[in-house]
Amino acid sequence: MAALIPQAAPDLAAARRLVVKIGSALLVGPEGLRGDWLRGLCDDVAAWRARGCDVVLVSSGSIALGRRVLGLPGGALPLEQAQAAAAVGQIRLARAYEEALAPHGVITAQVLLTLEDSADRRRYLNSRATMQTLLGLGVVPIVNENDTVATDEIRFGDNDRLAAQIAVTCGADQLLLLSDVDGLYTANPKTDPTARHLPLIAAITPEIEAMGGDPVSGLSKGGMKTKLMAARTAVAGGCAMAIAEGSVLRPLTAVAEGARTSWFLPEADPQLARKRWIAAMKPKGTVGIDAGAALALGRGKSLLPAGVTGVEGAFGRGDPVAIVGPDGGRMAVGLIRYTADEARLIAGQHSARIEAILGYPGRAALVHRDDMVL
Repeated sequence: MAALIPQAAPDLAAARRLVVKIGSALLVGPEGLRGDWLRGLCDDVAAWRARGCDVVLVSSGSIALGRRVLGLPGGALPLEQAQAAAAVGQIRLARAYEEALAPHGVITAQVLLTLEDSADRRRYLNSRATMQTLLGLGVVPIVNENDTVATDEIRFGDNDRLAAQIAVTCGADQLLLLSDVDGLYTANPKTDPTARHLPLIAAITPEIEAMGGDPVSGLSKGGMKTKLMAARTAVAGGCAMAIAEGSVLRPLTAVAEGARTSWFLPEADPQLARKRWIAAMKPKGTVGIDAGAALALGRGKSLLPAGVTGVEGAFGRGDPVAIVGPDGGRMAVGLIRYTADEARLIAGQHSARIEAILGYPGRAALVHRDDMVL
Protein backbone atom coordinates (compact mmCIF):
# COMPACT_ATOMS: atom_id res chain seq x y z
CA MET A 1 0.00 0.00 0.00
CA ALA A 2 1.75 3.15 -1.24
CA ALA A 3 0.11 5.34 1.38
CA LEU A 4 1.74 3.34 4.18
CA ILE A 5 5.42 3.64 3.33
CA PRO A 6 7.78 3.24 6.30
CA GLN A 7 8.56 6.65 7.76
CA ALA A 8 9.04 8.02 11.24
CA ALA A 9 5.98 9.32 13.06
CA PRO A 10 6.15 12.92 14.32
CA ASP A 11 7.14 13.48 17.95
CA LEU A 12 4.29 15.17 19.82
CA ALA A 13 6.70 16.32 22.52
CA ALA A 14 8.63 18.29 19.87
CA ALA A 15 5.62 20.23 18.54
CA ARG A 16 6.21 23.96 18.17
CA ARG A 17 2.54 24.90 17.77
CA LEU A 18 -0.02 22.27 18.71
CA VAL A 19 -3.79 22.24 18.16
CA VAL A 20 -5.70 19.70 20.26
CA LYS A 21 -9.30 18.79 19.52
CA ILE A 22 -11.31 17.36 22.42
CA GLY A 23 -14.37 15.27 21.67
CA SER A 24 -17.58 15.59 23.68
CA ALA A 25 -17.48 11.96 24.80
CA LEU A 26 -14.16 12.58 26.56
CA LEU A 27 -15.12 15.80 28.30
CA VAL A 28 -18.73 15.09 29.27
CA GLY A 29 -19.90 11.88 30.93
CA PRO A 30 -23.30 10.68 32.22
CA GLU A 31 -22.86 12.82 35.35
CA GLY A 32 -21.71 15.93 33.48
CA LEU A 33 -18.25 17.44 33.12
CA ARG A 34 -15.37 15.03 33.81
CA GLY A 35 -13.37 17.32 36.04
CA ASP A 36 -10.49 14.92 36.77
CA TRP A 37 -9.93 14.29 33.06
CA LEU A 38 -10.02 18.01 32.26
CA ARG A 39 -7.48 18.77 34.96
CA GLY A 40 -5.21 16.03 33.61
CA LEU A 41 -5.47 17.45 30.12
CA CYS A 42 -4.63 20.92 31.42
CA ASP A 43 -1.62 19.51 33.31
CA ASP A 44 -0.39 18.30 29.92
CA VAL A 45 -1.13 21.64 28.26
CA ALA A 46 0.92 23.43 30.92
CA ALA A 47 3.78 20.94 30.43
CA TRP A 48 3.82 21.50 26.67
CA ARG A 49 3.77 25.27 27.11
CA ALA A 50 6.71 24.99 29.53
CA ARG A 51 8.65 23.44 26.64
CA GLY A 52 7.95 26.51 24.54
CA CYS A 53 5.06 25.04 22.56
CA ASP A 54 2.03 27.19 21.67
CA VAL A 55 -1.20 25.29 22.38
CA VAL A 56 -4.70 25.83 20.99
CA LEU A 57 -7.64 23.78 22.27
CA VAL A 58 -10.65 23.12 20.03
CA SER A 59 -13.22 21.82 22.46
CA SER A 60 -16.55 20.15 21.96
CA GLY A 61 -18.93 19.83 24.87
CA SER A 62 -20.98 23.01 25.08
CA ILE A 63 -24.22 21.46 23.80
CA ALA A 64 -23.67 18.29 25.84
CA LEU A 65 -23.21 20.38 29.00
CA GLY A 66 -26.06 22.76 28.26
CA ARG A 67 -28.63 20.13 27.49
CA ARG A 68 -28.10 18.57 30.92
CA VAL A 69 -28.57 21.90 32.64
CA LEU A 70 -31.74 22.57 30.64
CA GLY A 71 -33.07 19.02 31.00
CA LEU A 72 -33.27 18.46 27.25
CA PRO A 73 -33.63 14.89 25.96
CA GLY A 74 -30.84 12.84 24.40
CA GLY A 75 -30.45 12.41 20.66
CA ALA A 76 -30.60 15.03 17.93
CA LEU A 77 -32.02 18.40 18.96
CA PRO A 78 -33.87 20.94 16.82
CA LEU A 79 -31.57 23.79 15.78
CA GLU A 80 -33.09 26.31 18.19
CA GLN A 81 -32.75 23.92 21.16
CA ALA A 82 -29.17 23.06 20.19
CA GLN A 83 -28.35 26.77 20.05
CA ALA A 84 -29.96 27.34 23.44
CA ALA A 85 -28.02 24.43 24.93
CA ALA A 86 -24.80 25.80 23.42
CA ALA A 87 -25.44 29.23 24.93
CA VAL A 88 -25.88 27.72 28.40
CA GLY A 89 -23.06 25.19 28.06
CA GLN A 90 -20.47 27.44 26.48
CA ILE A 91 -20.10 29.69 29.50
CA ARG A 92 -19.68 26.65 31.75
CA LEU A 93 -17.16 25.12 29.37
CA ALA A 94 -15.05 28.28 29.20
CA ARG A 95 -15.11 28.67 32.98
CA ALA A 96 -14.05 25.03 33.46
CA TYR A 97 -10.99 25.49 31.23
CA GLU A 98 -10.13 28.78 32.91
CA GLU A 99 -10.27 27.21 36.37
CA ALA A 100 -8.27 24.13 35.32
CA LEU A 101 -5.45 26.17 33.73
CA ALA A 102 -5.31 29.02 36.25
CA PRO A 103 -3.23 27.06 38.82
CA HIS A 104 -0.53 26.77 36.15
CA GLY A 105 -0.53 30.53 35.58
CA VAL A 106 -2.02 30.07 32.12
CA ILE A 107 -4.43 32.66 30.72
CA THR A 108 -7.25 31.39 28.53
CA ALA A 109 -9.37 33.06 25.86
CA GLN A 110 -12.67 32.01 24.34
CA VAL A 111 -12.80 32.08 20.53
CA LEU A 112 -16.12 31.29 18.81
CA LEU A 113 -16.14 30.79 15.04
CA THR A 114 -18.45 29.78 12.21
CA LEU A 115 -17.72 28.51 8.71
CA GLU A 116 -18.25 32.05 7.41
CA ASP A 117 -15.24 33.19 9.43
CA SER A 118 -12.95 31.03 7.30
CA ALA A 119 -14.80 31.36 3.99
CA ASP A 120 -14.86 35.17 4.02
CA ARG A 121 -11.36 36.59 3.45
CA ARG A 122 -11.82 39.60 5.75
CA ARG A 123 -13.13 37.46 8.60
CA TYR A 124 -10.40 34.89 8.00
CA LEU A 125 -7.69 37.54 8.26
CA ASN A 126 -9.27 38.96 11.41
CA SER A 127 -9.42 35.48 12.96
CA ARG A 128 -5.83 34.73 12.00
CA ALA A 129 -4.54 38.03 13.39
CA THR A 130 -6.44 37.49 16.66
CA MET A 131 -5.10 33.95 17.06
CA GLN A 132 -1.54 35.02 16.32
CA THR A 133 -1.80 37.86 18.84
CA LEU A 134 -3.23 35.62 21.57
CA LEU A 135 -0.51 33.02 21.07
CA GLY A 136 2.15 35.73 21.00
CA LEU A 137 0.89 36.89 24.41
CA GLY A 138 1.15 33.36 25.84
CA VAL A 139 -2.61 32.76 25.93
CA VAL A 140 -4.23 29.36 25.34
CA PRO A 141 -7.25 29.94 23.06
CA ILE A 142 -10.27 27.72 23.67
CA VAL A 143 -11.99 27.46 20.29
CA ASN A 144 -15.45 26.18 19.47
CA GLU A 145 -17.98 26.58 16.72
CA ASN A 146 -20.37 29.42 17.52
CA ASP A 147 -23.42 27.17 17.78
CA THR A 148 -25.53 29.96 19.25
CA VAL A 149 -25.65 31.82 15.92
CA ALA A 150 -24.61 29.26 13.28
CA THR A 151 -27.21 27.81 10.92
CA ASP A 152 -26.93 24.62 8.90
CA GLU A 153 -25.69 26.69 5.95
CA ILE A 154 -22.78 28.30 7.84
CA ARG A 155 -21.67 25.41 10.03
CA PHE A 156 -18.49 23.40 9.97
CA GLY A 157 -20.75 20.68 11.33
CA ASP A 158 -18.09 19.08 13.52
CA ASN A 159 -15.06 20.15 15.49
CA ASP A 160 -12.69 17.80 13.65
CA ARG A 161 -12.83 19.96 10.54
CA LEU A 162 -12.89 23.15 12.60
CA ALA A 163 -9.70 22.01 14.35
CA ALA A 164 -8.01 21.35 11.01
CA GLN A 165 -8.99 24.80 9.77
CA ILE A 166 -7.66 26.37 12.97
CA ALA A 167 -4.40 24.44 12.61
CA VAL A 168 -3.89 25.80 9.10
CA THR A 169 -5.01 29.30 10.09
CA CYS A 170 -2.52 29.64 12.94
CA GLY A 171 0.34 27.77 11.24
CA ALA A 172 0.41 24.78 13.59
CA ASP A 173 2.89 21.99 12.85
CA GLN A 174 0.84 19.32 14.67
CA LEU A 175 -2.87 18.61 15.20
CA LEU A 176 -4.09 15.99 17.66
CA LEU A 177 -7.67 14.73 17.53
CA LEU A 178 -8.52 13.21 20.91
CA SER A 179 -11.51 10.96 20.50
CA ASP A 180 -13.04 7.65 21.60
CA VAL A 181 -11.11 5.77 18.89
CA ASP A 182 -7.36 5.10 18.81
CA GLY A 183 -6.81 5.72 15.13
CA LEU A 184 -7.68 4.63 11.61
CA TYR A 185 -8.39 0.98 10.83
CA THR A 186 -8.78 -0.81 7.52
CA ALA A 187 -12.39 -1.48 8.59
CA ASN A 188 -14.59 -0.86 11.61
CA PRO A 189 -12.90 -2.87 14.40
CA LYS A 190 -16.20 -3.10 16.30
CA THR A 191 -17.76 -5.18 13.53
CA ASP A 192 -14.79 -6.64 11.64
CA PRO A 193 -12.31 -8.77 13.63
CA THR A 194 -9.83 -8.68 10.72
CA ALA A 195 -9.54 -4.88 10.81
CA ARG A 196 -5.93 -3.65 11.04
CA HIS A 197 -4.77 -0.49 12.78
CA LEU A 198 -2.79 1.92 10.57
CA PRO A 199 -0.13 3.77 12.59
CA LEU A 200 1.24 5.95 9.77
CA ILE A 201 -0.45 7.35 6.68
CA ALA A 202 1.81 9.14 4.20
CA ALA A 203 -0.90 10.02 1.68
CA ILE A 204 -4.71 10.15 1.79
CA THR A 205 -5.57 7.99 -1.19
CA PRO A 206 -9.05 6.88 -2.34
CA GLU A 207 -8.27 3.57 -0.64
CA ILE A 208 -7.66 5.37 2.66
CA GLU A 209 -10.79 7.50 2.27
CA ALA A 210 -12.86 4.36 1.73
CA MET A 211 -11.91 3.21 5.24
CA GLY A 212 -13.94 6.00 6.88
CA GLY A 213 -16.97 4.84 8.83
CA ASP A 214 -19.95 6.41 10.55
CA PRO A 215 -20.06 8.01 14.02
CA VAL A 216 -20.13 5.44 16.84
CA SER A 217 -20.68 7.71 19.85
CA GLY A 218 -23.96 9.10 21.07
CA LEU A 219 -22.29 12.37 22.05
CA SER A 220 -19.87 12.81 19.14
CA LYS A 221 -20.96 14.26 15.80
CA GLY A 222 -17.82 13.34 13.93
CA GLY A 223 -16.97 9.87 12.69
CA MET A 224 -13.89 8.65 10.86
CA LYS A 225 -15.08 10.28 7.65
CA THR A 226 -14.91 13.73 9.24
CA LYS A 227 -11.49 12.92 10.67
CA LEU A 228 -10.21 12.01 7.23
CA MET A 229 -11.64 15.26 5.87
CA ALA A 230 -9.81 17.08 8.65
CA ALA A 231 -6.62 15.21 7.84
CA ARG A 232 -6.79 16.25 4.20
CA THR A 233 -7.09 19.91 5.20
CA ALA A 234 -4.32 19.69 7.80
CA VAL A 235 -1.67 17.88 5.76
CA ALA A 236 -2.28 20.11 2.73
CA GLY A 237 -1.45 23.05 5.00
CA GLY A 238 1.77 21.46 6.21
CA CYS A 239 0.41 20.17 9.54
CA ALA A 240 0.87 16.60 10.76
CA MET A 241 -2.31 15.15 12.26
CA ALA A 242 -2.87 12.34 14.74
CA ILE A 243 -5.97 10.45 15.86
CA ALA A 244 -5.73 9.05 19.38
CA GLU A 245 -7.99 7.61 22.06
CA GLY A 246 -7.97 10.24 24.77
CA SER A 247 -9.77 8.90 27.83
CA VAL A 248 -6.61 8.56 29.97
CA LEU A 249 -5.99 11.34 32.47
CA ARG A 250 -2.84 12.64 30.72
CA PRO A 251 -3.71 12.12 27.03
CA LEU A 252 -0.90 14.22 25.51
CA THR A 253 1.68 12.47 27.65
CA ALA A 254 0.24 9.10 26.64
CA VAL A 255 0.59 9.91 22.94
CA ALA A 256 4.12 11.26 23.40
CA GLU A 257 5.07 8.05 25.23
CA GLY A 258 3.84 5.78 22.45
CA ALA A 259 0.12 5.18 22.92
CA ARG A 260 -1.56 3.69 19.83
CA THR A 261 -2.13 6.49 17.36
CA SER A 262 -2.64 7.05 13.64
CA TRP A 263 -0.41 9.81 12.24
CA PHE A 264 -1.05 11.54 8.91
CA LEU A 265 2.15 13.02 7.51
CA PRO A 266 2.19 16.62 6.24
CA GLU A 267 2.85 17.51 2.63
CA ALA A 268 5.22 20.34 3.60
CA ASP A 269 6.26 22.58 6.49
CA PRO A 270 3.28 24.81 7.44
CA GLN A 271 5.13 28.05 6.77
CA LEU A 272 6.49 26.71 3.47
CA ALA A 273 3.01 25.57 2.44
CA ARG A 274 1.60 29.01 3.19
CA LYS A 275 4.42 30.76 1.30
CA ARG A 276 3.82 28.55 -1.73
CA TRP A 277 0.13 29.40 -1.60
CA ILE A 278 0.87 33.13 -1.55
CA ALA A 279 3.51 32.87 -4.27
CA ALA A 280 1.01 31.17 -6.60
CA MET A 281 -1.48 34.05 -6.36
CA LYS A 282 -1.89 36.61 -9.12
CA PRO A 283 -1.26 40.14 -7.76
CA LYS A 284 -4.21 42.54 -7.95
CA GLY A 285 -2.09 45.65 -7.52
CA THR A 286 1.40 47.03 -7.02
CA VAL A 287 3.05 48.74 -4.06
CA GLY A 288 6.25 50.67 -4.70
CA ILE A 289 8.77 51.02 -1.88
CA ASP A 290 11.92 53.05 -1.19
CA ALA A 291 15.47 51.82 -0.63
CA GLY A 292 15.09 51.74 3.15
CA ALA A 293 12.00 49.55 2.99
CA ALA A 294 13.68 47.30 0.42
CA LEU A 295 16.59 46.80 2.80
CA ALA A 296 14.21 46.04 5.69
CA LEU A 297 12.34 43.44 3.62
CA GLY A 298 15.63 41.76 2.76
CA ARG A 299 16.29 41.43 6.48
CA GLY A 300 12.95 39.68 7.06
CA LYS A 301 10.98 42.70 8.28
CA SER A 302 7.36 43.60 7.53
CA LEU A 303 6.44 46.38 5.12
CA LEU A 304 5.40 49.55 6.96
CA PRO A 305 3.48 52.44 5.35
CA ALA A 306 6.42 54.80 5.83
CA GLY A 307 8.43 53.01 3.17
CA VAL A 308 5.73 53.07 0.50
CA THR A 309 6.27 55.43 -2.45
CA GLY A 310 3.26 54.54 -4.59
CA VAL A 311 0.18 52.32 -4.89
CA GLU A 312 -1.38 51.08 -8.12
CA GLY A 313 -4.42 48.94 -8.86
CA ALA A 314 -7.76 48.18 -7.23
CA PHE A 315 -7.60 45.63 -4.43
CA GLY A 316 -9.26 44.81 -1.15
CA ARG A 317 -7.90 43.89 2.24
CA GLY A 318 -6.24 40.49 2.11
CA ASP A 319 -5.66 40.55 -1.65
CA PRO A 320 -2.23 39.70 -3.10
CA VAL A 321 -0.08 42.62 -4.29
CA ALA A 322 3.33 42.85 -5.94
CA ILE A 323 5.94 44.80 -3.98
CA VAL A 324 8.28 46.69 -6.28
CA GLY A 325 11.66 48.12 -5.28
CA PRO A 326 13.08 51.56 -6.16
CA ASP A 327 14.61 50.12 -9.37
CA GLY A 328 11.19 48.96 -10.59
CA GLY A 329 11.93 45.27 -10.08
CA ARG A 330 9.53 42.99 -8.22
CA MET A 331 10.86 42.12 -4.77
CA ALA A 332 7.98 40.21 -3.25
CA VAL A 333 4.33 39.19 -3.32
CA GLY A 334 2.24 39.62 -0.19
CA LEU A 335 -1.25 39.82 1.25
CA ILE A 336 -1.98 43.47 1.98
CA ARG A 337 -3.82 44.53 5.14
CA TYR A 338 -5.54 47.57 3.66
CA THR A 339 -7.67 48.39 0.63
CA ALA A 340 -6.09 50.24 -2.30
CA ASP A 341 -7.72 53.54 -1.28
CA GLU A 342 -6.56 53.16 2.33
CA ALA A 343 -3.04 52.23 1.23
CA ARG A 344 -2.81 55.38 -0.90
CA LEU A 345 -3.88 57.53 2.05
CA ILE A 346 -1.27 56.14 4.46
CA ALA A 347 1.57 55.68 1.95
CA GLY A 348 4.72 57.38 3.22
CA GLN A 349 3.22 57.95 6.67
CA HIS A 350 4.41 56.63 10.02
CA SER A 351 2.27 53.86 11.50
CA ALA A 352 1.44 56.09 14.49
CA ARG A 353 -0.57 58.37 12.17
CA ILE A 354 -2.79 55.63 10.70
CA GLU A 355 -5.66 56.25 13.11
CA ALA A 356 -5.61 60.02 12.50
CA ILE A 357 -5.65 59.50 8.72
CA LEU A 358 -8.17 56.65 8.42
CA GLY A 359 -10.29 57.38 11.47
CA TYR A 360 -9.69 54.01 13.11
CA PRO A 361 -6.65 52.26 14.66
CA GLY A 362 -5.30 50.09 11.85
CA ARG A 363 -2.50 47.55 11.84
CA ALA A 364 1.07 48.86 11.93
CA ALA A 365 2.27 46.77 8.97
CA LEU A 366 0.93 47.23 5.46
CA VAL A 367 2.11 43.70 4.61
CA HIS A 368 3.24 41.46 7.46
CA ARG A 369 6.33 39.34 6.91
CA ASP A 370 4.33 36.14 7.54
CA ASP A 371 2.09 37.10 4.60
CA MET A 372 4.97 37.85 2.21
CA VAL A 373 7.13 35.84 -0.19
CA LEU A 374 10.39 37.43 -1.36
